[in-house]
Amino acid sequence: FFSFFFFRLIFGTLYPAYYSYKAVKSKDIKEYVKWMMYWIIFALFTTAETFTDIFLCWFPFYYELKIAFVAWLLSPYTKGSSLLYRKFVHPTLSSKEKEIDDCLVQAKDRSYDALVHFGKRGLNVAATAAVMAASKGQGALSERLRSFSMQDLSTIRGDSSTSVPPSVTVRTSSKQSQSKASRSASEGTGSSGKC
Repeated sequence: FFSFFFFRLIFGTLYPAYYSYKAVKSKDIKEYVKWMMYWIIFALFTTAETFTDIFLCWFPFYYELKIAFVAWLLSPYTKGSSLLYRKFVHPTLSSKEKEIDDCLVQAKDRSYDALVHFGKRGLNVAATAAVMAASKGQGALSERLRSFSMQDLSTIRGDSSTSVPPSVTVRTSSKQSQSKASRSASEGTGSSGKC
């Protein structure tokens, strides 16, 4: 396995990449076309290899056969990549080019729609999480404030006197008014009973 990986890295990728660079630099159309055909075949080989490695790795001399195939593709004597491209790939792609282009356009549109849909859902989830965190945080803050004594609250406010906060004063005054109302009601029933 390691020898195949090393061979493919050096001879299957770096060597053709360097000669592709030289073809582009020299603007030699013949060399440029030759290396473009190689890269198309190599891309198809790499794609097919992803699946064949799963099912055929147990096959005897599997990696050695792959090394021989890459060498056959590169060889200037066999011209394997040019042969495969001209005999199989070019005719197949030419006959299916319209369908492939339509599928790519549809896939692009669907992926954009899916991206927008999941983006909206993600923003909704994030907004909901932020609101929930804020509400829980506010609840925790109010519970924390309720746990303070009046002395603690006055110290936090920076007030040296131990005055009662206005909300507590309102509660106290409402309790006092309730007790006054209940006393006056009991006095009223008592006086009505006398009459």
